[in-house]
Amino acid sequence: QVQLQESGPGLVKPSQTLSLTCTVSGNSITTNYYYWNWIRQPPGKGLEWIGAIAYSGMTFYAPTLKSRTSISRDTSKNHFTLQMTSVTPGDTAVYFCARYRGATLEYDYWGQGTQVTVSS
Repeated sequence: QVQLQESGPGLVKPSQTLSLTCTVSGNSITTNYYYWNWIRQPPGKGLEWIGAIAYSGMTFYAPTLKSRTSISRDTSKNHFTLQMTSVTPGDTAVYFCARYRGATLEYDYWGQGTQVTVSS
């Protein structure tokens, strides 16, 4: 059974850096054709894709967030990390990590989500 678990601080001050980790069990993040994603949902709004890191280590970002977002991984710990700089209250959201299966073109496993609030 594949499981994803987000972790990180729930409160970040404006202009600081948001850092979250998604720890994966039941599947290596280097397994071919899986993509490991960060997705968020601001209060009262829909899901917004932030970016992903592929099984190969290649990264992809949403154009609107690319300038201040970085996704990396630690294969020895089987986890991947989101860093977002210069946060504002507009970055307040529930942040999810999710696995995208390239073979079937679907998100098939999600973490439970973690609330991040940007406030002074």
